[in-house]
Amino acid sequence: MKNIIFSYWILLLSSCIFSQNAPKVTAGKLERIPNFQSKFVTQRNIDIWLPDNYSTSKKYSVLYIHDGQMLFDATTTWNKQAWEVDEVMAKLLKENTIQEVIVVGIWNGGTTRHTDYFPQKPFESLTKSQQDSLYQAKRSNGQNVFNGKVASDNYLKFIVTELKPLIDIKYAVYKDKKHTFIAGSSMGGLISMYAICEYPKVFGGAACLSTHWPGIFSVENNPIPDAFCQYLKHHLPNPKHHKIYFDYGTSTLDAMYEPLQKKVNVIMKEKEFDEHNWSTQKFEGAEHSEKAWQSRLHIPITFLLGKAK
Repeated sequence: MKNIIFSYWILLLSSCIFSQNAPKVTAGKLERIPNFQSKFVTQRNIDIWLPDNYSTSKKYSVLYIHDGQMLFDATTTWNKQAWEVDEVMAKLLKENTIQEVIVVGIWNGGTTRHTDYFPQKPFESLTKSQQDSLYQAKRSNGQNVFNGKVASDNYLKFIVTELKPLIDIKYAVYKDKKHTFIAGSSMGGLISMYAICEYPKVFGGAACLSTHWPGIFSVENNPIPDAFCQYLKHHLPNPKHHKIYFDYGTSTLDAMYEPLQKKVNVIMKEKEFDEHNWSTQKFEGAEHSEKAWQSRLHIPITFLLGKAK
């Protein structure tokens, strides 16, 4: 059976074209797997960032980040903003404050983003009428929030059973949870939280920036935040072996988050998370944007991957 599985991944590896047709970076090197074919989600690009000193003679931790098209090159993004992950990671590595690491940027599916990222088990804990009502939710421009049924369990299966094995074969990386991390912002923050809860043996840390606790774009008569809290009460991973980071701003969409995050903070304390394995940060005046996340990305990265002093 092991030989069959191994052969499958070798076949998948050989079918992927590692392309240099990727966003420009000012530090390190970016490789792309274009249009990754999955049994679980729509095809999407995967961008892999390697530090300047990348060498197969040593091993690296792996940080998976959602919304991969927004991570590296602002000239290529829809709003001309980016996380500038290459610059942030290169600076931290140069300062020798974090573990040696590569970054795997997972592009979102565009129209499937909300259904891919919305934590499925909390959604399915709602009544049928609540679910039906949420499926009718609209954005400010009148478009539906959801473009199909919530399917984040399949999105996580894609990462854990298809993408991660490929990364483990192609690159010189550690495979254990101690060296495997996941991060995202907004809905990407939600799915990062969900990933470490659903796969605590795979991910050792999660960074959830501007976590979109409302799930939709209104808090009035919204059952979602309470569903998330109930889920966390029963599914948070062991604090002895996992780290979780949350943050939020106070401007634009982030202005909704503080009271909801405070409820999550209570649960984190109840589950015996402390300053060694959990951090929640408030950024006064920060808005809901890649520019804001870029400015503070070094904080969660250092919290998760920081070298012991």
